[in-house]
Amino acid sequence: TDEVIKTETKQLRGTLKVALDDITTGQIPFHDTKLIKSHGSYQQDDRDLREERQKLGIENAFSFMIRVRLPAGYCTAEQWLAMDDTCGRYANGTLKITTRQTWQLHGIVKRDVKPTMRAINRACMDTLAACGDVCRNVMCTSNPSVCSRKLMDEIVAYTYAMHDHCLPRSGAYHEIFLMQGEEMAEKVQILGSTPLEEEPLYGLTYLPRKYKVAVAIPPCNDVDVFAHCCGFIAIIKDDKLQGFNVTVGGGLGFTHNNQKTHPRLADVIGFCEPQQAKYVCEAVMVVQRDFGDRTNRKHARVKYTVEDYGPEFYREEVEKVLGFKLGAARPYKFESRGDLYGWAKTEDGLWHCGCLVPIGRVKDDWRVGLRKIAEELKGGGGFRMTCNQQVLIADVSEAKKPIIQRILDEHKIAHTPETTVSGMRRNMMACVALPTCPLAFAEAERYLPTLVGRLEGVLERCGLRDRDIVIRMTGCPNSCGRPSMGEIGFIGKAPGTYNMYLGGDFIGKRLNTLFAESITEDQIIALLTPMFGRYAAEREKGEAFGDFVVRAGYVKPMT
Repeated sequence: TDEVIKTETKQLRGTLKVALDDITTGQIPFHDTKLIKSHGSYQQDDRDLREERQKLGIENAFSFMIRVRLPAGYCTAEQWLAMDDTCGRYANGTLKITTRQTWQLHGIVKRDVKPTMRAINRACMDTLAACGDVCRNVMCTSNPSVCSRKLMDEIVAYTYAMHDHCLPRSGAYHEIFLMQGEEMAEKVQILGSTPLEEEPLYGLTYLPRKYKVAVAIPPCNDVDVFAHCCGFIAIIKDDKLQGFNVTVGGGLGFTHNNQKTHPRLADVIGFCEPQQAKYVCEAVMVVQRDFGDRTNRKHARVKYTVEDYGPEFYREEVEKVLGFKLGAARPYKFESRGDLYGWAKTEDGLWHCGCLVPIGRVKDDWRVGLRKIAEELKGGGGFRMTCNQQVLIADVSEAKKPIIQRILDEHKIAHTPETTVSGMRRNMMACVALPTCPLAFAEAERYLPTLVGRLEGVLERCGLRDRDIVIRMTGCPNSCGRPSMGEIGFIGKAPGTYNMYLGGDFIGKRLNTLFAESITEDQIIALLTPMFGRYAAEREKGEAFGDFVVRAGYVKPMT
C-alpha cells in the first residue's frame, strides 16, 4: 500500500537513484512510481501506441511527466527561456500550463529525467512536492488589476512563505536528481547523521493524500478558492491587507458509481492576520495528517475529514495546534473568475498583458512568440501562469510595450476580445487526459477546442458570442480541470462519451449538477442549442448562464 511504501523507503528515497540509471527498461519499479510523485513526476505511457506495441511484444512507450514547483505562478523571463530550452531538448517540444498555475513537461524518457531535473535546477527552480501526498504548489490570484502593485507583491510574498514553510525537508530530492560525481557521493549521508531521519511536519508517513492550497484576492476568484483543501481569501481595507479569511474542506475529485465520493466546496472557518497565514496553513495540514483516513485513499482528502468530523471540530483542532483562536470571518465579495486579456498598467508604470493559450499548451506560434518576448524582457520582465491555463506577460516597461505588441501581432497570439474569438473560448479549461494520463476514460485537451468551435456557431446565431460562459472538461472524475465548478462541465465516461453537468455559478461558489449521462458530441449540441436560445431571449440583466439554467429549471441548484 501507499502507506507502507512511504514508511519503508527512507523518506522518499526508495530505489529511485538506481532505477533511473537502469537502461534495460523504460519504466521504474512499482514502489518507485509512487515515490517519484513527491519529487514532481509521474510515470506515464503513450496510450495511442499501447495496442501496436503489445502486438510487437515490446513494453509500453513509457515516459515521464515532470511538473515544476512555481508558487503564485511567477517566473522571470530567463526562467521562461530555460524552460523553453528544456522542453525542446528533453520533452515533446511543448510546455503545458496547468490548472494550478505551473508548467508540466511531457514525454521525457527515463534516461533524460535526471538531466531535465538538473536543467530546471540550474534555472533556480525545482519540482519538489509538485505531486504526491504533500503540500502542493500554492496558487495566488494573478490578475494585476484587482489591487495595487504593492499589495499584490505583499500577498504573493505570503504565498511563497506558506509554500516554503510546508515543504518536505528530506534530502532525497537532491541526492537522487541533482548530485553528480564521486565527490558528491562521499558527501551524502543516507538517513543523515542519526539512525532515523524524520520530517518535522510530515513524520514518516507524510499526509494521507495531497494537500492543495490557494490564495484569492477579491473580487477575483480565478484560483477557485473553494475547491481547495485550504484557502486564504485576502481581506483588504483602505488599500491595506488586514489578513485572510481561512477556508477548509474543498475538493472536486470523485469516483464514478461510488456514492461515498463526491465534490465538496470549502467552509470558511475564521480569519487570521497576514503573518499568521503560514502557521494556519501548517495547522490545517497537521490536523489532516493526524485525523485523515489512511485506510482508503478515495476517502483521504481534507474534504472528507471536514465532512466526517464537521467544520467546527476541524476549526477547534486547528486552534489547538496554533495555540490561539481564529478570528471571526470578515465580509468579502467575489465578482469573477476569468483572467485579464489585453494590456493593463499598474501604478509603478509597468504594463501587463494577458494572453490566451488554448488549453494551456504552449506550442507552434505561441512557443516561438513567447520565447521572443522572453528574450526582449530579459533583465526585468517576467511571466505569471494563471489558474485558467493562460499566461500573463508581466512587468513590461513603456519602452518595451510596442516591441511586445509587435511580436504578439506577428505570431497571432490571442490577447484581445477579437483574437480570443468568444467568451466561451476565453473561459474553457481542460486537463491533459489522453494519450498520456493513465486515468483518463475520454479525451479532454485534444477535444474541447473542437467542441467549443461547434458551440461557438450556436452562440453566434444566438447573439451570445462575447458572453462569458465557463466550460470545463476532464477525461475522468479526478477533476484536474475543475469541471464541477463550470457553468457547463464535462467528465469523461468512455471514449467519446461524457457526463454533462450544468448550473455552477460564474464566481465559483456553487457546484454544478448532473444533467445528462453518457452523451456524445451530437447529443451535447442538441441539448445545449435550445438552452442557449432561451438564455439569449429570457435572461435577466447581468444573469450568468449557470444562474439561468437553475432559474429556468433545467437543474436544481447544488447545495
